[in-house]
Amino acid sequence: MIENVVEYFRNLPPKQCATCGEKIEEQHECYGRQCESCDEL
Repeated sequence: MIENVVEYFRNLPPKQCATCGEKIEEQHECYGRQCESCDEL
């Protein structure tokens, strides 16, 4: 059962910024929706 959960998170697509569409370099399952550049605006 644990292997299925691990595979699920491994197979998530890269997270993208909701504002500019750039790939966010962080864990895919986190709650942030913007990259650092857009978050500072």
